[in-house]
Amino acid sequence: MTRRPPRTAYRTEYDSLGPVDVPAAALYGAQTQRAVNHFNISGRPMPAFWLHTLARIKQAAALDNAALGELDPAKAEAIAEACQSIMDGEHLEQFPVDVFQTGSGTSSNMNMNEVVATLASQGGRLTVHPNDDVNRGQSSNDIVPSTNQLSAALAVRDQLLPMLDHLQQGLDDLSLRQGSLLKTGRTHLMDAMPLTVDQEIAGWQGVLTDLRQELDGLLPRLSRITLGGTAVGTGVNAHPRLGDRVAARLAAETGLPVSRTDNHFAAQSSQHDLLTLSGTLKNLATWLIKISNDLRWMNSGPLAGLSEARLPALQPGSSIMPGKVNPVIPEAVIQASAQVIGNDAAITLGAQNGQFQLNTAMPLVASNVLTSITLLTGSLRVLTDHALASFEYDEAALSAPLTRNPILATALNNEVGYNKAAEIAKAAYATGRPILDVALDMTELSEERLRELLDPARLT
Repeated sequence: MTRRPPRTAYRTEYDSLGPVDVPAAALYGAQTQRAVNHFNISGRPMPAFWLHTLARIKQAAALDNAALGELDPAKAEAIAEACQSIMDGEHLEQFPVDVFQTGSGTSSNMNMNEVVATLASQGGRLTVHPNDDVNRGQSSNDIVPSTNQLSAALAVRDQLLPMLDHLQQGLDDLSLRQGSLLKTGRTHLMDAMPLTVDQEIAGWQGVLTDLRQELDGLLPRLSRITLGGTAVGTGVNAHPRLGDRVAARLAAETGLPVSRTDNHFAAQSSQHDLLTLSGTLKNLATWLIKISNDLRWMNSGPLAGLSEARLPALQPGSSIMPGKVNPVIPEAVIQASAQVIGNDAAITLGAQNGQFQLNTAMPLVASNVLTSITLLTGSLRVLTDHALASFEYDEAALSAPLTRNPILATALNNEVGYNKAAEIAKAAYATGRPILDVALDMTELSEERLRELLDPARLT
């Protein structure tokens, strides 16, 4: 049985519902403690990056409220300093509220308000109130969706896009090393016409380029905040210029095109920008699975598989089979990507949970979006650094089947017709002879002409 700490380990805090016992050392107050007591579901707090972004917006709001005459300047400076300490990574343990909480994120907003108020009041010079001062001109219903947007924009720009570029550079390097090699193409996992390694890599890169453009194009939408809309979008209790001023301040600080939404009612009742982002993240995850599976197939063997390329040997692959080495990085990336696809399903359900003037699954959406960005960022890094950087095509293994591939008969279609080319291919399959030898026997074409037509390099 768990023993309750002695009564002296607690203090009594009050809110509109009455007294609450709060750990004596906690910087938060009654509303946070109620959330901790009631939402003990997953043990997962809101992501640290989201909390840092919430503190950033609170800091900007305090400074601009002071500039607008809405908040005492000394209190604003104290709030700004407290927010900065949180942005710098301090006090993370003071934010215990579970992701699965009130759908507006009010509990996390009040958690931040209470911690900032306590920090700003330390020293006894000021008494800063969590609602009247830290939350001045705000509602959970406008600052939480604003935090969702801005944290996602920052994470995409500063974490995901650089690592996507890192993967592209890794593929460029591989192409420079071995792009001129010829290999047998495959469709339906069956032998097909030849292509170059460079062309195979270009296929991977093309989709990645499109997805990067999509992500970059989403940044202006993700940078729209709804601060100033307050409870339902009408802006009650907020200075009419607060939203624009905070957006301008955040734009200057972050370098993002931060702007205030021109439709608070849409921004506060939906999570459609984050749903759109999640779709692109799912698309990226799907493509990383494709690339990872290509690497696994090419690495398969070393004797009974394709064995036409080698992934680096990073760790023993079996607890019972000595010498076995597995494609562990592609497997890890596939699992992380599967989680991103699962997160998208949760985000979709969360985004549809907007009733009238408020979406009530905002913590779920924010947590899953940021988790997906983290998973993809890490996957891109390890795939590049621990797989592609040392990935090598085996030139001998690639060249061996090229001239024996009956599918090369496709190159004869225009000379002898499809039906005759099919007969040549079937004969080559049946006898195991090179396609050139079979075509010499079955056509009137000269050896010189056949060598020209069947040259795998010409066919790429």
